[in-house]
Amino acid sequence: MHHIAVFALLTACALADDSHYSFSRSVGSGYGTSYSVIGEGRIKAVRVWEIYSNYIYGFQLHYSDSGWAPVVGYVSGEPQELELFEGERIIQVSGKYTHYIQSLIFVTSNGRSLHVGEASGHSFNMYPTHPDAELRFLSGSVSGPPTSIQAHWAIFYTEITDN
Repeated sequence: MHHIAVFALLTACALADDSHYSFSRSVGSGYGTSYSVIGEGRIKAVRVWEIYSNYIYGFQLHYSDSGWAPVVGYVSGEPQELELFEGERIIQVSGKYTHYIQSLIFVTSNGRSLHVGEASGHSFNMYPTHPDAELRFLSGSVSGPPTSIQAHWAIFYTEITDN
């Protein structure tokens, strides 16, 4: 069902010819089962688990209106976590990959970052095409741990209502 929702969202954005949505190319081997991490509201926090300081074992996003999304990959030990401040947004996802995602770096609009994993393998750097856009969701593949990742960016609009 999530695949249908993601496809519908991507199709609607493409047909709208709106530059407020963009996505970064997928990186990694892509082996395994596909995933999409989608929630309601803004991303407010990210958790990342690594195994033996070697590669990313799992990750999780927290959305302001729907809470923690399901974990992608596995949970083992204590996660490294970044909680965003009010108005702060994720504007860059970088890291390294081989067969698995080796490392992840989440960078915020306030210049803060979360670095997790081993810095070995092929480098990647994902960021939005619009300066006001932020990370909205992640997709990719898992075979146990994540084997690929793709970032999806958009401007987050809040509804303004008259009282």
